[in-house]
Amino acid sequence: MSLTNIRRALVPGSFDPLTMGHYDLAVRAAAIFDEVHVVAFANAAKKGRFSEEERLAIMKASFAGIPNIRCEINYGLLADYCIVNHIQTIVKGARSATDFDYELSLSLINRSIAPRVDTIILPTRAEYLHISSTMVSEMIRYGHDYAPFVPKGGAEVLAEILARRKSDAKN
Repeated sequence: MSLTNIRRALVPGSFDPLTMGHYDLAVRAAAIFDEVHVVAFANAAKKGRFSEEERLAIMKASFAGIPNIRCEINYGLLADYCIVNHIQTIVKGARSATDFDYELSLSLINRSIAPRVDTIILPTRAEYLHISSTMVSEMIRYGHDYAPFVPKGGAEVLAEILARRKSDAKN
């Protein structure tokens, strides 16, 4: 298959941390496309709950065993990433009409920079509608079980990160 015949998609986000909703969206995209890039875009204006390295480790562990998903961190514009990586489609999830409206406006901006890149907005599955990275972070903060809301491999890495942080805080 030539470089131009490979159907590539991008599932972007902050993934701070990655949730079951994010995971489901990427797996659904992987069933449609030959290659799916799950990319955490770092925002210099926002301090993340987890470092870029931690987010990447959680992402890689979550998608281990899915051969057509590759995980990365990027510091640039989403549309530029698509151009450089020959990505034709951005896949986004929407939990509500508000999410859809927001994603629609972003798709227009991205298309103005990268005219050959389309956006597909998939509705979130009902069982994941209530899950957000903020909710998972709050559960972690207050000591509640977050594991059902995070992919299995990612939950294991997340537990290691949290244990390391707790140990570092004691020392």
